[in-house]
Amino acid sequence: MEGSSSKADKEFRPLLKHDDKESWEAINHGFYEVQKILEENRVLIGEINHNQESRIPENLTRNVALIKELNNNMNQVVGLYTDLSSSFVNFVDGESIDSIETCTNEKEQPTAAVGQKRTKAS
Repeated sequence: MEGSSSKADKEFRPLLKHDDKESWEAINHGFYEVQKILEENRVLIGEINHNQESRIPENLTRNVALIKELNNNMNQVVGLYTDLSSSFVNFVDGESIDSIETCTNEKEQPTAAVGQKRTKAS
């Protein structure tokens, strides 16, 4: 996202009361963090489905931990969207955002990086 402006960005920017590049980048960073967590959730859901279909007791037991992780990730997404919403309203109202990165860095990070392989119970 950095360094490139989408068509939507260009169309939306004239509606803003000011053009604070740092605030805009912080908002973009917040959405990037949300996307990383949602991508991890996609992987988690795939693994949960695979474990459920296998009907292997160890895999079904592992699903308990995976579902807890999925739930934790969704709570993080809700928190990030709350922070983004508040920051965006302040941004549109013309107030400078101190830094949404502070908010996102305070949140608990996902337990696995996007693309990181998980060990599956067999």
